[in-house]
Amino acid sequence: MPRLRHGLAAFAVALAFVLEMAVGGVRAQTSAEAAPRRPGVDIAILVSSRGDLCYDPGDVAAITRLATLEQQRINVEGGIGGRPVRLVFLDDERDQAKTNETIRTAIANPSMLALIGLSNSTRAKAAFDALGKDISDSGVPFLSSISVNSIFAPHPNVFTMQASQDDERLPVMAEFLRSAERSGVGIVGLKDALVSRTISAGLKQRLGETAIVADVQLAYRETVLDPAELAAAIALLKDKRPEVLVVGVGNARLPILMKALAAAEVTPALFITGRIDALPADVVAAYPTALYQLAWDRLPEAFNDRLHRLITKDAGADWNFEGRKTPTAPGWASGQCKPRDEKAEPDPLRADNLRAIEIGSQFADMVGLVAASGRRVAAGADISKLRRSISADIASSYTAGRGAYKGTYDNWSFHPGSRAAVRTPFVVMHPYGLGRTQLAPEQFLRAKDGSLTKIDTLYLDIDLIRAHRVEDNEKTFFAEFYLSMRNNPGASIERIDFTNAFLDPRTNGRQLSIENIHKGGKSDAFPDSMRIYKITGRFVFEPELATYPFDTQRFSIDVQPKRGDMPFIIQPPPLALRDQQVATDGWTARSQYVGYDEDFIPVVDAYTHAPSVAPFYKASFVWQMRRQTTDYYLRVVVPLAFILIVAYLSIFIPHSHFEAIVTIQVTALLSAVALYLSLPKIDADTATLSDRIFVFNYLMVSLMIVISIMRVNRIVGGLPWIKSLLGIAHIVIIPVMVAAMAYYIHGFSLTD
Repeated sequence: MPRLRHGLAAFAVALAFVLEMAVGGVRAQTSAEAAPRRPGVDIAILVSSRGDLCYDPGDVAAITRLATLEQQRINVEGGIGGRPVRLVFLDDERDQAKTNETIRTAIANPSMLALIGLSNSTRAKAAFDALGKDISDSGVPFLSSISVNSIFAPHPNVFTMQASQDDERLPVMAEFLRSAERSGVGIVGLKDALVSRTISAGLKQRLGETAIVADVQLAYRETVLDPAELAAAIALLKDKRPEVLVVGVGNARLPILMKALAAAEVTPALFITGRIDALPADVVAAYPTALYQLAWDRLPEAFNDRLHRLITKDAGADWNFEGRKTPTAPGWASGQCKPRDEKAEPDPLRADNLRAIEIGSQFADMVGLVAASGRRVAAGADISKLRRSISADIASSYTAGRGAYKGTYDNWSFHPGSRAAVRTPFVVMHPYGLGRTQLAPEQFLRAKDGSLTKIDTLYLDIDLIRAHRVEDNEKTFFAEFYLSMRNNPGASIERIDFTNAFLDPRTNGRQLSIENIHKGGKSDAFPDSMRIYKITGRFVFEPELATYPFDTQRFSIDVQPKRGDMPFIIQPPPLALRDQQVATDGWTARSQYVGYDEDFIPVVDAYTHAPSVAPFYKASFVWQMRRQTTDYYLRVVVPLAFILIVAYLSIFIPHSHFEAIVTIQVTALLSAVALYLSLPKIDADTATLSDRIFVFNYLMVSLMIVISIMRVNRIVGGLPWIKSLLGIAHIVIIPVMVAAMAYYIHGFSLTD
């Protein structure tokens, strides 16, 4: 008994020491985190919630979460020069007085390092008219969302994360109208609207006064156009007969104009400043001519590949930004607002949620940009110097053609003169009768001198026939697929580089076999307007094996221009029309999509030390496939289950046969180890779920051995209550732990 008491006392002392060390370490770490070496800095996030809609769009929720995630990442990496970053969210609720007050309060804060946000051009102009001098004098970097350059042009510390009217929207619009050789251009805008005036003046400057055959600015009240002025405008357009009409009256008023044009049989092609998908489907379908718009995100039938990867890695509530209900919205009183279906399965990839994520991702990248620039400054810089140094660094290091900040979600650079983000838009069209939007045949890309160069749209599809011989360790798979493309001028397989095709070190070439099935032209078997190829090859993928063998992997065929002087962008067909059947060995195809990304090649002249970047677009045809687990169950799960059962049953052998009990349990442990060593080795950077299953099995069998030894120990045998506890642990607790682990694994087997 004394020996037992001494042993228990020693054990208690050792346990207390270990706990004290652990808690002390956590306390020290927490103390170090809670007491940073230098005072923190603030970054203000300006948001504008809405009270007029049935449900808030979710933008504010997405901005808050994604910006906070970026803040946490920055602080884990040491903050900015040892200063932790704090985010201050300021909501103006779309009220001009509150907008001015939030900006005034933010720039007066002595710890304020940067401002991010402010999108509405009208409110922005009023705010800069009232506070422009204070904003400039503060030196606070202001990364706004303003799309009209003239509002912030006199203020060198103000940038915009949006593509500006002057640098992006108007040049692309003018180039498209010029390249399409339209015989006459008409303009319809709104009186007293800054955006409308900017578009009108910009198109006249770029196309010439003679190219604009009609310029009408309509009076409006809320969502209604003035009927008399609308009738006069229709009469003028009927007389001038423009071939294309540039319309900037807002999505709420545009259907009124479109119906009036159709009724008067004046139906030129419309180039709208809003979004086609925001218009009523019946109005779009009834308009007998093509519609055009500019788009920066959410391209037709394609996803932002970076965002899609992040969302699918962590799908669920974290990526669903359901806007909160706004009880003050007029629609609830009138009955127009309808409650949401609470039972509906949330889809993070739905259009409105993706829009919220894209807006939130822009704000998050701006937080990262401020931190990246701030880290270039000497650690001892005071807040005033830090502010001005960040503005100077953004203006010099991340300028068009010279450098780009590669954010978590997108790449960012700014025009050196206007300080507007370089975000060249795409031209999207809705051909009459097609029923959906797609990229126009001609697109534009920024050249190194800042001018726009015309690039082609390749209408292309990849139909995966078979994927097989997947090698997790070599990170490769074999694929057979058909590639079909519309036989437009310049369309050729020779222009395409399959960037993730396996590079054979022996030949320094891609392991690809390309067979020309149809070259285009007259054919009894194939469409005359299509080129068709059959391609077989070995491709590289990036497996994520943390949940192996219940994992879903991303297999892709990545394409980009083979030559820098012949760029293009891909337009895939709608997913509903693509072939969903794929033959796979050991895998089950779950979903497919097409992702796009804009990348760049950074170059530094070793002689002049001048940096530059060369942008290009790339597309990925992606298949999400889930590993089939029948073989794993038969080779691993079932044998491990029998090993555990046999080891567990051994505890019911009488204690007089202790040697037999331990022999069975040790043999079970060695069998589990041998089974693990006999399996193919998975070269993963982290422990896989399979590894955790084996470790748990080792733990359970080892625990059985320890309890068996303790139960026959003479000292323990003299303490009936300890012996009873060990018996309960042996008979009850171990099966409960095994059942809990089985439930945990079963959850992975059901999760995509």
